[in-house]
Amino acid sequence: MSTTYTVEAVAPKIALACLAAVAVATPQFEDRVVALLRDDRVANEDGTFSYAVEADNGINTAVEGVVGSAGQINQAGSYTLTLEDGTQAVVTFVANENGFQPQSNILPTPHPLPAHVFKLLEIAERQRAAGIVFN
Repeated sequence: MSTTYTVEAVAPKIALACLAAVAVATPQFEDRVVALLRDDRVANEDGTFSYAVEADNGINTAVEGVVGSAGQINQAGSYTLTLEDGTQAVVTFVANENGFQPQSNILPTPHPLPAHVFKLLEIAERQRAAGIVFN
């Protein structure tokens, strides 16, 4: 005995199963209110500023802004966040006429160049110094 199913009969069941799978797979976030432990802010008329914010979930940031050489506001500061393993990560930064320059051990870094690349760069520099040009 064989059973024949029509698309019209099966499609709603498949759609319902897919919706149930998505609902179960959705990350469950805890309903938690984050309390501010510190919120200090200063804004001066010349554009300089500072702020420091700390929350009970481990987030912590402090930034100072000063007038730069071309009238822009240069910033320096840091922020701390809690990683998935529970450890704290700190990112310090400067943002000025040279751009945003973060520093932290959690930031990705480029792979080191192989030794032969340094040799090739030395050869190219010697060729440039000797006036050798390749078209």
